[in-house]
Amino acid sequence: MSFQLDLIKDKVEFFEAGTLNELEKKIQAQIDNNQALMLYVHQVQHQTVFTPEGRPYYTASVHFKS
Repeated sequence: MSFQLDLIKDKVEFFEAGTLNELEKKIQAQIDNNQALMLYVHQVQHQTVFTPEGRPYYTASVHFKS
């Protein structure tokens, strides 16, 4: 049995929340977690859509790279 370690080079994660502050907290928590894996933010994309009730709903994708 062989044991091999590979580094994670790229990782894309998606987030969603009902408020902008909540979305920001989720992203920041994952940034802190990924720093332990030596991954850093490469790009962030975000969108705002409105629910049928008229409330905003926020989504984001964050691309991490080593």
